Amino acid sequence: MRVDAFDFDLPRDRIADRPASPRDSARCLRVTCDGLADFIMRDLPDMLQPGDVMVFNDTRVIPARLAGRRGEAKVEVTLHMRLDDDTWRAFAKGAKKLKVGQTIDFADGFSALVEERDGGDVRLKFNRGGQALMDALKDHGHIPLPPYMGREDDESDRTDYQTVYSAPEKEGAVAAPTAGLHFTPELLERLDKRGVTRVFVTLHVGAGTFLPVTADDTADHKMHSEIGEITPEAAEAIEAARARGGRVVAVGTTALRLLESAADAETGAVKPFSGPTDIFITPGWRFRAVDKLMTNFHLPKSTLFMLVSAFSGLNRMKAAYAHAIQSGYRFYSYGDGSLLDRCDADLSVSE
Repeated sequence: MRVDAFDFDLPRDRIADRPASPRDSARCLRVTCDGLADFIMRDLPDMLQPGDVMVFNDTRVIPARLAGRRGEAKVEVTLHMRLDDDTWRAFAKGAKKLKVGQTIDFADGFSALVEERDGGDVRLKFNRGGQALMDALKDHGHIPLPPYMGREDDESDRTDYQTVYSAPEKEGAVAAPTAGLHFTPELLERLDKRGVTRVFVTLHVGAGTFLPVTADDTADHKMHSEIGEITPEAAEAIEAARARGGRVVAVGTTALRLLESAADAETGAVKPFSGPTDIFITPGWRFRAVDKLMTNFHLPKSTLFMLVSAFSGLNRMKAAYAHAIQSGYRFYSYGDGSLLDRCDADLSVSE
């Protein structure tokens, strides 16, 4: 499918560079197969039914952007996939003359060896691992805000760019699962009272989520892998809710991609999962596990706008985005959100 089919005009002033406060005061565009309606995030419990199951991504963002030096040359790296306790794949700027076997120094006593390089993608082995590496990242790294925010991170982003339910033991994401940024403890409590089940899965979002699609056709685009896990207990809870007639609501495209990666091709049953996924969802995809998707507003021609167009229909999503732009919704990671219905009738590529 042509990538330019997913293009739209977005005024610069619609891009949010700070989150709504409080988080659940953000707006929420309800997109059904029959139309659009405007709400705020606090209204979410009223849009769901007792017995529904919401699937959250509990990954925790790390300060994954590092400024370093190779001799006198400046090098900036953004970690995007953990390979081992002390080894990561990373995107490197200033890597034109970077060679395998060279060392990048980030601070006194904190460095990494370049073990492999493929253009701007490098494999780095740090001189420390495990919690010691996480501590060094917290001391010397930066929160890798999406480049479209047009600003450097500051101390508030270390809190703002985390979900309230991110698990300290699940550190490893380079980007936040941003649909989850709208939740507050109070909103979660109201969902509990509504009878909506909560299940947590983990997908460590990589920096590849920010990469533009440079191909002219979606068939020629390669997704970067991300590491995910659905425990047997989480899979069992999701399937139990489905057996009772509950609908599966993915909180964010990361949760949706992980659920679809783990779903049985025939029955749609969600199975335990552990490992990498590079699933790329475009119109024509047959969704197996997810009934509703809560998500933010995405970049033109991005893989995420392709995903929501596959879920609810390209024409419908273009109309929804036009309404959001006209109505002053805030876009992208710190912006407003939406709750989408799966519209199976719109899975043809003609949409």
